[in-house]
Amino acid sequence: MKLQRPRRREMPESTVPLINVVFLLLIFFMLAGRLSAPMPFEAAPPESEQQNRPGDAAATVYVAADGRLAVGQTESALDELARRVAEHRGEDGGPVRVRADGRADANRVIAVMDALRDAGVREVRLLTRPADRGS
Repeated sequence: MKLQRPRRREMPESTVPLINVVFLLLIFFMLAGRLSAPMPFEAAPPESEQQNRPGDAAATVYVAADGRLAVGQTESALDELARRVAEHRGEDGGPVRVRADGRADANRVIAVMDALRDAGVREVRLLTRPADRGS
């Protein structure tokens, strides 16, 4: 009489390696993703038909609906705008982005652009959002 060895049970497939890979990818994308600084106050840009996205700029000027101004994260007065923009732009003198609320007074936005021109800024990018093309 020959004794038979008991059959080995096959181990079920483990999902642990898959979970490990997913968590590693999650950590990678969290670290590699670009984080942007929060705005100093809410400023929803006006709508535009243009679909181009602005490139990176060294300085961003925010114009609130009530006319308040900020350069970067610091609120500023119009007469301080030139000095603050110069601090944020650095030596490369790149373009300056203006993110104005769509409800902001147009004369206030024009005054900001005039102040930037007087400060020697050669390129200003007015940020807009795509127009809603709903029917």
